[in-house]
Amino acid sequence: MTGAPSLKRYHAGWHRAARQVAQRMLLRPVVRSVTKTTVEGLDNLEGLSRPFVVVANHTSHLDTAVLVTGLPRRITEHLAVGAAADYFYSRWWTKAATSLFFNTYPIHRTSGGKRSRKGLSQRLVAEDVPVLIFPEGTRSRDGQMRPFKPGAAALCVARNVPCVPVALLGTHEAMPVGRSWPAPGRPRVRMLVGRPMRPRPGEKPRDFNDRVAARVRTMLEMQTPYVLADTPVAGAFDGGAQGPADRAAPGRVTGTDNKQEEAS
Repeated sequence: MTGAPSLKRYHAGWHRAARQVAQRMLLRPVVRSVTKTTVEGLDNLEGLSRPFVVVANHTSHLDTAVLVTGLPRRITEHLAVGAAADYFYSRWWTKAATSLFFNTYPIHRTSGGKRSRKGLSQRLVAEDVPVLIFPEGTRSRDGQMRPFKPGAAALCVARNVPCVPVALLGTHEAMPVGRSWPAPGRPRVRMLVGRPMRPRPGEKPRDFNDRVAARVRTMLEMQTPYVLADTPVAGAFDGGAQGPADRAAPGRVTGTDNKQEEAS
């Protein structure tokens, strides 16, 4: 691809090491000091290997910080985060900061984006770099989940990779659009990590997108990462023999092994 940006940074050991220091030693203490954050459903990630696509509802600039500091290091170590090019790549210092803390890559939300910048998600996943995408495309202004755009689902279908659905609760109340810092009082935030889903054989991107959106919406409504799944597919993450998460009743949150307690 002539003129395409290099992806060397996303494989560079020095950048990965610097990012881990920034996320685990700087960002995580800040997130835990300004919010009461808990993470549930991490057992759903057992056996997950690269590449994969993480998707989540989006209501706050706090969302990405909660995700990269709450997910296990083996999940975030190589994770690249899709960021709106018109917002985060318009100034050199925001580009540098988001690159260091979140390993971002630009996503153009309008048709005016450079052609060479298109397809970065595809290229990253093709090189075994997992990505985080917010399928709504922008933050919700009222905290309600908006329809998912099919880009993330299309990526999963095209590359036949699993999608990790995540539901974020409380981030809108903690830091809604218009605030540059979380509200005082350490508001409660919950991150619910669902069981990875795979496209079914022959499934169209829009149909898979509808299933993923429905899973995130169900986790939000039931406030649990353990929900009754749709029809499983044998041998895939979203099917095969039932595991503990599949057998869990709706609304059930299992023991402390599945929950990351809030920082004291």
